[in-house]
Amino acid sequence: MQPAQIDLVKSSFAKVVPISEAAAALFYERLFTLDPSLRSLFKGDMAEQGRKLMAMLATVITNLHRLDELTPAVRDLARRHTGYGVQDQHYDTVGAALIWTLEQGLGPDFTDETRASWLACYTILAGEMKSVAA
Repeated sequence: MQPAQIDLVKSSFAKVVPISEAAAALFYERLFTLDPSLRSLFKGDMAEQGRKLMAMLATVITNLHRLDELTPAVRDLARRHTGYGVQDQHYDTVGAALIWTLEQGLGPDFTDETRASWLACYTILAGEMKSVAA
C-alpha cells in the first residue's frame, strides 16, 4: 500500500471508532444478507463478535505501515478461520460487507480515494488469508 492509502484508511477508520458497535452490527447484518449461510459459522454472542472484529481491525489498521510484520498474525487468523469453516469465496462476501458498512458509516467522507484505499488494504489481507487455506 502507498503511504497516502494507509493515511486514508487510518483517518477514515478513526471516524468509525466512535460508532464501532453500530458499525459492527451493520457489518454482520449486511454479511448475513449477502450470504445467509454464513450465519451458521457464528456460534457466540454477536455483540462480542462485533467487538472482536473492531479490535482486530484497529490492530491491523494501527500497524498498516508495518504490513510485513502483520503477516504472521494474519496467517494465524486465517488458520483459525479455516477451522471454523471459512472458505475462499467468503472473503469476497466479507469484503463487500465491509466496504458497504464503511460507506454507510462514513457517508460523504467515503470518497472514491478512500474506497480504493480500503479495497487495496482488504485485497492484501484477504490474499494473505486465502494463501493459508490453499
